[in-house]
Amino acid sequence: MVVRKRRNAVRTVAFLSPWLIGFTVFFAYPLLSTLYFSFMRYDGFTAPTFTGLKNWDYVLDKYPFFWQGLRNTLWLVLVMVSLRVVFGLGIGMLVTKIKSGLGFFRTVFYLPYLAPPVAATMAFAFLLNPGTGPVNHVLGEIGLPQPGWFNDPAWSKPALTMLALWGVGDLMVIFMAALLDVPREQYEAARLDGAGAPQRFRYITLPNIMPIVLFAVVTGVIQTMQYYTQAIVAGKVASGKIANAGEQFEPGYPHGSTWTLPQLIYNLGFQRFDTGSACVVAVILFALSMAATALLLRRGSGFLRED
Repeated sequence: MVVRKRRNAVRTVAFLSPWLIGFTVFFAYPLLSTLYFSFMRYDGFTAPTFTGLKNWDYVLDKYPFFWQGLRNTLWLVLVMVSLRVVFGLGIGMLVTKIKSGLGFFRTVFYLPYLAPPVAATMAFAFLLNPGTGPVNHVLGEIGLPQPGWFNDPAWSKPALTMLALWGVGDLMVIFMAALLDVPREQYEAARLDGAGAPQRFRYITLPNIMPIVLFAVVTGVIQTMQYYTQAIVAGKVASGKIANAGEQFEPGYPHGSTWTLPQLIYNLGFQRFDTGSACVVAVILFALSMAATALLLRRGSGFLRED
């Protein structure tokens, strides 16, 4: 019996070995290394030396961009993720109502998601250029205010949110599949009982697609916590420094309004060669992502049980 249990244990470990190796190499080891280097003075060239909590004190108290980057990241998480989920669900519901040309409209709404992030951001920076962009030209023609968009600290994050909404095709496809899976007989019974469209959405559509909504919110929060490419490209294009080879660009343009935590990691680790402080920001980013995910899953599982 003991030999049999050992064989079963060995067999189980053998089947789990690909996952165990991947987890150790690509998650556990990098996480522990990041935590280790957060207590070290390390520039990537010389041997690390232990400094205790000096890196943490520097990032939380003396590094001028941390709290602004944290506020910007949380703003993007709250606003961008919420609007993407609502907008993606709305587009998905709209597409499912189309009787003819479904494939065409589905393709039209999905194609922007396939655009490379750098190319899409550069195109938006051109369209929203406050001086020569067609968007402000149209707004001026109809007598509306002409924002500075990526050149204005008050409008830079809303402009990035517009870019994210333009590429909402991934959520549209997911929500569309979930909506088409809702039992039709439930809608028919609700209509016979006199339920209107808001009641049908509240008591039939939403409970049936709640697991997909939770999935979209959780993945959206994790992705937005890692928001980097679009913010830094938009800042470079708007500042006019994207073509200056060899010139070091300080992220966050304009006036730090597009700083995000991943950009802080880049700035500290690869521009200032302060790997220890960069690891501090990375640990904080990981902790925030884990806390937000755990909270959403806990609250989401409560909603699912209630339904």
